[in-house]
Amino acid sequence: METSTDSVTYSSYLRLPELLACQSPATDEHDELLFVIIHQVYELWFKQILHEAALLQTRLETGQGTGALHTARRIAKILKTIVGQLDVLETMTPRQFASFRPHLGSSSGFQSDQFRELEAVLGRRDLPADDPGTAAALQRRSVFDSLLRYLSVTGYDVPPPALERNPAEPWRGGDPAIVEVLTAAYDDDDNPASEVCEALVDIDEGIQEWRYRHVKMVERIIGAKMGTGGSAGAEYLRATLFRPAFPDLWEVRGA
Repeated sequence: METSTDSVTYSSYLRLPELLACQSPATDEHDELLFVIIHQVYELWFKQILHEAALLQTRLETGQGTGALHTARRIAKILKTIVGQLDVLETMTPRQFASFRPHLGSSSGFQSDQFRELEAVLGRRDLPADDPGTAAALQRRSVFDSLLRYLSVTGYDVPPPALERNPAEPWRGGDPAIVEVLTAAYDDDDNPASEVCEALVDIDEGIQEWRYRHVKMVERIIGAKMGTGGSAGAEYLRATLFRPAFPDLWEVRGA
């Protein structure tokens, strides 16, 4: 017997009463609600990116070039969206942020488990493993590992050690044999591999762009002050800039 959907409404389907009850500013300051909503929206987008990244890896490892390309481009578009949302947050002046900042306690954006998990999915391995999602991602193949499998199943001569390596170990990059494989992929007009590689570069660039805009937003609002939660604020963020997730895809451009 089919269940009737006549009772499903826009509000009930999206669970709007619960969603709209999730904003609980600690003060009566006008601008705190914006701060809360922006960061909650970030977390929702991070959830979607992780959801898409899982599909991207499945499609890569099963040789579905067209599907992988579509999914990678969606992730890149989401990253563009979250970068653009920083424009909204930057309408807040330093004085407006200072009006509620003392009430944030030890909370900090550096505590985002989902963003750490995303970095692990993209290949970063120097991360704390206190969150179950991040801990699991640190042990699984990264997106670049999945790309190498895609290249292998679509006919490229990827060296076996690269396919059989321990995914929990960091990928150092710069292996001439891998650069040679990537060069061959870029030179092959009869295979969508070059487009897939470029879509991953778009993701890598999107993450780096988000980091840069995040740095400038923090500098604009709190300057060189210590970040909430005891973090080093903008100084720490600057140290993460220009760290590519897929260094070989950048190196191949000069090959």
